[in-house]
Amino acid sequence: MSSQAARLVVLVSGSGTNLQALLDAAADESYGARIVAVGADRDGIEGLARAERAGLPTFVERLADHPGRDAWDRAVAARIAEHRPDLVVCAGFMKILGAPTLSAFPVLNTHPALLPAFPGAHGVRDALSYGVRITGCTVMLADAGVDTGPIVAQKAVPVLEGDDEATLHERIKTVERSLLVDTVGRMAREGWTVTGRIFRLGRPGR
Repeated sequence: MSSQAARLVVLVSGSGTNLQALLDAAADESYGARIVAVGADRDGIEGLARAERAGLPTFVERLADHPGRDAWDRAVAARIAEHRPDLVVCAGFMKILGAPTLSAFPVLNTHPALLPAFPGAHGVRDALSYGVRITGCTVMLADAGVDTGPIVAQKAVPVLEGDDEATLHERIKTVERSLLVDTVGRMAREGWTVTGRIFRLGRPGR
């Protein structure tokens, strides 16, 4: 793997299917990024097991192990900083990161709806309840809000007759996985800029 590859710290809370997709992509040197560590907010999850099987360093910071949210935020930021990432990727990470992390690193996150529509924890359910015919997924740069950061990439997913929350979410997750892998790779290879809310791939002056 090239030493010039972008360094990724990936955060997980569950099975780690997005992490696995990133691991598979990063096995190709031309991808332009490599995962240098995987962090989690809980023990005993498959996401950590995937990282360990890949020979990657891991860390766990449980909120319950800290006196409060501020202390947890600082601890997470410190653990991430140990690995000097160019980009932090939330791959099914179920905690909102605080200012210590967001101010120190660019953080990429995903959401199972076409933001700014249907933010929050129930994006798939809310889209179905509203009766939309097309929903999708969003990759965004995280900020202090809930699903309010600059939009990096989006892809549409049609709502099919007879869809329930589970079937629709499963199709969205498949598209989301591919979109995340493609987006991380392009950001690593091409660079990016953000002006206000506008995200653009490519380094300044190119």
